[in-house]
Amino acid sequence: MKKKLNSFICVGGVLAVLLTLLFLVGLFWTPYPPDEMHAMAKFQAPSAQYLLGTDNLGRDVLSRIMDGMGTSFFIAICVVLIGCFFGIVIGSLCGYYGGIADAILTRLCDTITAFPAMLLALIVISITGGGQYNIILVLGILFIPSFARIVRTEYARVRDLNYIQSARLMGVSTFRIMYVHILPNTIPVLLPAVTIGFNNAILSEASMSFLGIGITPPQASLGTMLKDSQSYLRNAPWFALCTGCAIVLIILSFSLLSEGIQQRNRSRKI
Repeated sequence: MKKKLNSFICVGGVLAVLLTLLFLVGLFWTPYPPDEMHAMAKFQAPSAQYLLGTDNLGRDVLSRIMDGMGTSFFIAICVVLIGCFFGIVIGSLCGYYGGIADAILTRLCDTITAFPAMLLALIVISITGGGQYNIILVLGILFIPSFARIVRTEYARVRDLNYIQSARLMGVSTFRIMYVHILPNTIPVLLPAVTIGFNNAILSEASMSFLGIGITPPQASLGTMLKDSQSYLRNAPWFALCTGCAIVLIILSFSLLSEGIQQRNRSRKI
């Protein structure tokens, strides 16, 4: 079990670090300007000049992927931060205090999670319009219940344990008990949810952009690039292949990390 666990975390971690470095480098440098078009360089196959070839407008595919990864990572990070922050606040209050407020908020979270988040996001985005900030706001709100339920469960489990009761008897403030004594114990359970949430945010943004209601041109997006590449599968298969591989590698890396963390948590409980 330990050897398998290490392989999940190591492979996922290495992939995640490499992709994150590529994303960070893309913030400051790309081989070519992502939106720069070269009329004489349309559908250039991968070469020393264009490592991943060019698209239908003569733009460097590698530069576009690096720029698109920046968009996807920025959206995913913001979405996870919003969902995690408000999920922790709501879940901790519900789990620690319980009562009517806990029952109402729990039912509300159950109602929201009963519907596919992607479907709700598509409906809301189609009404409010695309753009990365609308996507961040909508997905961030939809991700709150999943984090809140995890935190609420952990707080309800530990609120009556001996060390928490001892802290109350010693006069420790409620705020300190909730966010200094209990919150760190929820982190091992939250980490898999964070990595899964990151993956879901990447997929949701790419799906909406692929359907034409997400990121709007000329801003680069992996979903928009994948959509544009559909018409040129015969002329320029590298366009779709490289873009699709970028999405797959991102999802694979964080999925492996999530699986490794979950297995480590299970092994500690045994």
